Amino acid sequence: MTDQHQPSPPSTPAPDLFTWEFAANPYPAYAWLREHAPVYRTRLPSGVEAWLVTRYGDARQALADQRLSKNPAHHDEPAHAKGKTGIPGERKAELMTHLLNIDPPDHTRLRRLVSKAFTPRRVAEFAPRVRELTDDLIGRFAGRGSADLIHEFAFPLPIYAICDLLGVPREDQDDFRDWAGMMIRHQGGPRGGVARSVKMMRGYLSELIHRKREALPAEPGPGEDLISGLIRASDHGEHLTENEAAAMAFILLFAGFETTVNLIGNGMYALLTHPEQRARLQRSLAAGERGLLATGVEELLRFDGPVELATWRFATQPLTLGGQHIAAGDPVLVVLAAADRDPERFADPDTLDLSRRDNQHLGYGHGIHYCLGAPLARLEGQTALATLLTRLPDLRLAVEPGELRWRGGLIMRGLRTLPVEFTPPGENGTHRSPTQR
Repeated sequence: MTDQHQPSPPSTPAPDLFTWEFAANPYPAYAWLREHAPVYRTRLPSGVEAWLVTRYGDARQALADQRLSKNPAHHDEPAHAKGKTGIPGERKAELMTHLLNIDPPDHTRLRRLVSKAFTPRRVAEFAPRVRELTDDLIGRFAGRGSADLIHEFAFPLPIYAICDLLGVPREDQDDFRDWAGMMIRHQGGPRGGVARSVKMMRGYLSELIHRKREALPAEPGPGEDLISGLIRASDHGEHLTENEAAAMAFILLFAGFETTVNLIGNGMYALLTHPEQRARLQRSLAAGERGLLATGVEELLRFDGPVELATWRFATQPLTLGGQHIAAGDPVLVVLAAADRDPERFADPDTLDLSRRDNQHLGYGHGIHYCLGAPLARLEGQTALATLLTRLPDLRLAVEPGELRWRGGLIMRGLRTLPVEFTPPGENGTHRSPTQR
């Protein structure tokens, strides 16, 4: 238990969860849960019953509690819930052995191996390519004066970036874009569409890993791709198996693209609907400063982050969390979006403040499962937002905020579309930036 105040008796009934109205703005419902039922048992749209953890202190405890396993084998699931947790199709595709599904000591070994390939230096060296991709994508629609920032920018940028980083040949990257698009479109609906995409991606990755393993040089060259790095990485002489390498490449792609799509989309939407904060950031960028951009992206992650609920956890033994008894085998979902607006932890939590300093948000998790790809996501988010605001300074929403629709789903939070208008660069005396390709 945390030392936060005890739940108060509710004066209003519990809010409806997982409706379309809830998806558009879940924060009032989460505020009710934090106040009245901070660890709340509910039936999810899939039929699975799970505990929702909404207070920051409880959430941080749950994310680091080793009694809450990531391994779905610990789920005491009734027949109607069988196979309804996790990523659709990953079990049949033999993609279960990745960091989101395993516990120590296997997690410790795999994370150490992957960390050797996914280093901060590798991410830093990738920055010029992210800038090139960002400029190229903006260049494709800049002359029109309008765009859908989700489909034309926020979605393709991380797909092409992670494909480049993994070492997927350019001629195959549009296939990955199609598979990823199927995953996003089918979320919240039938699981079969996602499972088919997972199966196709699995087959391709297995073949690519085999080809790269056969052609791997004795010593790594400059700018070696991530899949080659995964194949080469060893821990006391022990290498990743081909299944492990495929599962790791898959989860880096799966977890790495949609979180960044939503970081850019949600972040840009927040800036467009908070003009004073957006103007502060544009003035800072125009002055050549980067400090407000760095704190600003962290605040956007806290305020309306890309991951609404942390991925599944399962109690391995009876435990007490937030005053609630949780039985062995029960699923637990930490609501990051609720924890990151907890007034017990953040001053004025419903206010967007790009200069917020005391900002230990949980947007990338906490504990041993802290997101390995956070440095890459931050790089992409900072580059994307800064370039958009600099090259298209009068960017504005093309529809009323109430007309926008949010994707249905459980884990991620993101917009279906983000239509915008702007003055094309080169008109009214503004400078037209060249495209990069």
